[in-house]
Amino acid sequence: MKVAKKDVIRLHYTGKIKETGEIFDTTYEDVANEAGIYSEKGIYGPVPIAVGAGHVIKGLDEALEGLEVGKKYTIEVPPEKAFGRRDPKLIKTFTIGQFRRQGIYPFPGLDVEIETESGKKLKGRVMSVSSGRVRVDFNHPYAGKTVVYEVEVLEKIEDPIEKVKALIELRIPRIDLEKVQIEVGENDVKIDFGEQTVDPRTLVLGEILLESDLKFLGYENIEFKPSVEELLRPPEAKEEEVETEEKAEEEQKAEEAPEEKETSEETNEEDEREEVSEKSQNEEETEEKE
Repeated sequence: MKVAKKDVIRLHYTGKIKETGEIFDTTYEDVANEAGIYSEKGIYGPVPIAVGAGHVIKGLDEALEGLEVGKKYTIEVPPEKAFGRRDPKLIKTFTIGQFRRQGIYPFPGLDVEIETESGKKLKGRVMSVSSGRVRVDFNHPYAGKTVVYEVEVLEKIEDPIEKVKALIELRIPRIDLEKVQIEVGENDVKIDFGEQTVDPRTLVLGEILLESDLKFLGYENIEFKPSVEELLRPPEAKEEEVETEEKAEEEQKAEEAPEEKETSEETNEEDEREEVSEKSQNEEETEEKE
């Protein structure tokens, strides 16, 4: 079984820098530990992706097409399809005073974050400090490097609902999938997340990314519950909405109450008429007997 574009698959991989053999990414927990890149916040194990959706770097994404499920491969990715080529324009020079005013004492190898005049934050690494000048490289740490991936495609997911579950697992990995209800039609998908302990902001970002993924697979109408709008609504607005609903329920009950009272009165009148009728009938029978 071969992998094609828009397939949802699960795979294991380990990424290395070709020139040095440095491991920079892996789905194996033991490999991460040995390489010194283990993260307690990381989630290890086979990762689900949609082929061609950009869930992995461009060169790897393209190379996955045509691979066979169950086999292991070694894939070499050139810089332009990995982390990009080094751009000399992204090497900037600052005065040492600009750093010290922020309480930063720069030295070669220090990772820094600089905020531009437009408010954009750039992450870089100090290259050198001399004569009161600090050179900072804002290129990606692996820019200009050829990377090598060891890949194993474990599974190709065919069931539509399982595909959606896999993408939810990718985008919101800490969500409780047992509480999620999924409906999949020919062109539409409905996802009800139910009561979750996930941060609403995480759920908002997850829904935005999920919508993009599902549209990539060909679905046109995607509906989430709660929706992004509901998750972004201020607490005050939610309280007002609850109060409005409660008030509407009370008004509805108040409207229904008189109808119930009228019905009750009508029933009592009918009972009284029946009693009078029975009494009259009994009196007539008594007179006839006499």
